[in-house]
Amino acid sequence: MKKKLALALAAVMMIGLFAGCGSKDNNSSNSNAGSSAGSAAGSTSQGTATPASDMRVDVFYYDFSDIYISSVRASMDEQLKALGIEPNNWDGAGSQPTQTDQVNTAITAGSDLLIVNIVETSTSDPAKDIVEAARSADIPVIFFNREVADNEVINSYEKCAFVGTNAPDAGHMQGEMIGNYLMANYDAVDLNGDGTISYVMFKGQEANAEAEARTQFAVEDANAILTAGGKPELAYYDASASTKYLVDQAGKWSAQAANDYMVSLLGSYNEGNNNMIELVICNNDGMAEGAIAALQNVGYNNGEGTTIIPVFGVDATDSAKALIKAGNMTGSIKQDAVGMASTIVTLVKNVQDGAELMANTDSFTIDADVAKIRVPYAMYDATTQD
Repeated sequence: MKKKLALALAAVMMIGLFAGCGSKDNNSSNSNAGSSAGSAAGSTSQGTATPASDMRVDVFYYDFSDIYISSVRASMDEQLKALGIEPNNWDGAGSQPTQTDQVNTAITAGSDLLIVNIVETSTSDPAKDIVEAARSADIPVIFFNREVADNEVINSYEKCAFVGTNAPDAGHMQGEMIGNYLMANYDAVDLNGDGTISYVMFKGQEANAEAEARTQFAVEDANAILTAGGKPELAYYDASASTKYLVDQAGKWSAQAANDYMVSLLGSYNEGNNNMIELVICNNDGMAEGAIAALQNVGYNNGEGTTIIPVFGVDATDSAKALIKAGNMTGSIKQDAVGMASTIVTLVKNVQDGAELMANTDSFTIDADVAKIRVPYAMYDATTQD
């Protein structure tokens, strides 16, 4: 115990150098603050099992308000509790300094495993700092959902792994879905009959691997299908725009950001002005839902008998699936929240049993030469069977 405490304190000192200014009221964002389930008994060194009742698992989410992340959290809570583990959940609220402070607190409290949905994705520094802290305290760390670097992060520590998706796949699938839908419904979508489909793209976050891939490939792949079928490429609603997307400036991929943009756009781009936006592409379902709410407020996408502006998202959240089944949203790309959680829990069980972190993963898709597991995407539309 003395050795572990010394290691934990050393780790906190190290990561504290990089913590910056953030919320110091860490317990306010810990959904299990004060829980006795988080005791630090046992060892997580490979080859020594930690009993479930004594294993403290800390899970750090980049933002509880993210709809998809909320789905992952609900599933992971259920699966961890089935192992006898009461997770300590932390809400980074979109702030890396806050999350870093939370990691400090968890290490000091004697965490046996860190599971991190990193906030900052434009630089590897925060993830590297967390790895160094975990290494100093001899604690395994699992990053998930938001991509981290191979060599600088994952390969730098033998007790580190990543569970996520292959980012380009969602963009490619969304582009294929959009292109095929437009080829089958071109005249109905082309509201002003000018032969070209006008679109807007809502991007979740700058410099995020998932957002970059979805923004690029959704349009590129849709255009490839359109031109192969003798149709012109998609036309961004504002031909003079330097970037062909509108980004959530807060980096939260939020419904509110997309709703605010869409409400503003509809004041100028509408059927009355003969320049209606005819297609909405979103990096996630939260933004899709925000855009749909704005469209519904002016009479679109309200079901049978109303004009439907095609809206495509990513995640296939329960609320998005309901909109798709009702005919208010056109399609999404399923990012499997339950599959994401169960894959992470496989690694948690390895730590619990004292096995190698990447044991029992032969059935998963794993990158070459790095401990990164990829959970597959799938297309979702009104014909998909749940």
